[in-house]
Formats: sequence, structure tokens, C-alpha cells
Amino acid sequence: MSPRFLILAEESFGPMTSKTANGVIRYTPENVVAVLDSSFAGRTAQDVLGFGGAIPVVPTLEVGLALEPDALLIGIAPQGGKLPDAWRQIIADAIRHRLDVWSGLHTFVGDDPEFARLAREHRVTIRDVRKPPADLGVATGRVAREVDATVILTVGSDCNIGKMTAALQIRDGLKRRGSRVAFAGTGQTGIFIEGWGIAVDAVVADFIAGAAERLTLDAAKAADIVLVEGQGSIIHPGYSGVTYGLMHGTLPHAMVMCAQPSRTTINNNPWLRIPPMPELIDLHERVLAPLRPAPVIAVALNTFDLPDAAARDAIARTADETGLPTTDPVRYDPAPVVDAIHELHERRAAVAR
Repeated sequence: MSPRFLILAEESFGPMTSKTANGVIRYTPENVVAVLDSSFAGRTAQDVLGFGGAIPVVPTLEVGLALEPDALLIGIAPQGGKLPDAWRQIIADAIRHRLDVWSGLHTFVGDDPEFARLAREHRVTIRDVRKPPADLGVATGRVAREVDATVILTVGSDCNIGKMTAALQIRDGLKRRGSRVAFAGTGQTGIFIEGWGIAVDAVVADFIAGAAERLTLDAAKAADIVLVEGQGSIIHPGYSGVTYGLMHGTLPHAMVMCAQPSRTTINNNPWLRIPPMPELIDLHERVLAPLRPAPVIAVALNTFDLPDAAARDAIARTADETGLPTTDPVRYDPAPVVDAIHELHERRAAVAR
């Protein structure tokens, strides 16, 4: 599918406030005609985010329609995933103009009586990608028994730390080496980018690991290396359940730790300090050890808010503290992490032979 998205990010477009918009713009810019945010109207995605090139930011739906989109994409992933009330009229008008609606919110747009009626009247499709499959089961450890591919899970010191972006940068680096690699999207933005996946944070708790297991099994069918997008953090009081479900369902061979050096406390929980990196790595490895030993083999840092010298210092300091290959895979070359995964896969392949 090749939609032409008008991304809705009214009064929310920015490096940390429009996660879904930013991911789609970074990895599928060819599908984006414009971003709707009146507070940045007249600027470009490059101006606001530092990437995205000349994708324009427009002030109104009417201006965006002149660029001939065929779908409105909800560009935010707010805490709780609720639809902003102020956006209802924009969405209704978009449907009246025959735009499909793509949403990753916990609030299912297609279940709203007004939007559902308008969609029927104007023959448009509402895609709530966070709605999970109805036939999910519990995990049974099938990945450990049935998957030959090398499975890598990105984990993190906090939520919204760059686990998806790191996985996608690593994916691209492995592809450049000629590896058969698959990315398994576990959140709405990853699904928009890759075109398939399951948003595991919308799955009933008993079936989170089962959803992760299914994703891994499916991704491994045509890949030698599977990169599973991480979610949440095992030390986040609000989102740890999703992280544990991913770890137990994917049963990775190894993990890549993701962190933001400038962040010292848990998101929205300033009373909770993030442990030192060696302690955090040890904690993750001990969690998985009873099911399948899975070492952290590399660290991916998110240094977007640091000057270059400070970013390079953070990378060098983390590498020294952990003894692991470390980089910012967006800002700099992802090769240190890519090399670590490639070497692990080659060792596994040699043993199998």
C-alpha cells in the first residue's frame, strides 16, 4: 500500500511530542504530503524536527487537501492514547472529504458512532492499527524450539527512548551488509512504517507474550535475523508489563540496550532514578536467564539533545562502563551495533553447520 498521508499533529508537532508523525516522516517520507499544525505553519519538517526535508507544515485541513492526500494519519502517541477533543472536527471534515483515517490511538476511531457513520456515508476506511487480533493465545516458548533465525530485542532504560528507531537503523545497516533481516513492529508507529505488526500495549495482559511470540515466528519465516521493536521498560511503573511480555514471548538470543544519556529519571515519574547502565544491563539479563540466556551485546544511545562533543563523550563513557559496542545509530554510524549482531549471527550459524 502507498498512501498519501496528511499527518494530523495540531499543536503537537515536535521532536518529543509527535512520535508517530516523526517515525513515519523519517522512514517513509515518500508517503507524506504534509503535516497539519497551525503553530508551525509555513515551516517544513526539516525546520521542526531536523529531518524530513521539504515536507510542508500546513495551517488547516483545507490547505492540506490541495496537496491531494488520500489519508489522514493521527500523528501522536500520547500517554493513555486518547483522542484530543479539539481534533474531532478535523477528523470529521477529513472523512467528509473522502480521506481514509489511520490511527494508532487506544481510542479506536472506528468505534466512535459519529466517525463510523460518516465513514459509511462517504465510503472511506478507518484503520485502527492498535486493535489487536481476536485470536491471540498465550506464549508457550515456541521461539526457543522452532526459530533458527537470530532474534534480537531492543530494550530500554525508559519509555520513548528510541527503541523502535534504533531497531530500524540497525535493520538498515544489516540490509546494507546483505543480511536477510526482518523488523517486527510492536507499536503503532512501527506498524505504520513496516506495514504489519501487533501493538502489544493494547493486548490483554495474558496474551502479550503470545502476541510477541506470534510476531517473532512470523518475522522469522523469511529472515535470518529478526529485530523486535521494544516497548516500555522493566523499571517503568506504568509500562513494565508490556516489556516483560515482549521479553518472554520473543525469547531473544540477545538484546540491545537503548538509553538517553541526558535522562536521569523515569518519564513522568521524577521520583524514580534510572540505575547506572551496568546495573540496568545486569537486571535485564537476569530477567531472561531462567528462560533463555540473552546477553546485552551492544548499547544504542539517543543523544539528539546533546552537542556533538557531549554526545561523543557519552558514547565513549558508556562503552568504557559496559565494555560493549556503543553508538548513537541515528546521529552516527550504526556499525558498532550492527557488527555485534552480525558477529553473533555468524557464530550461531557456524555452530549450526
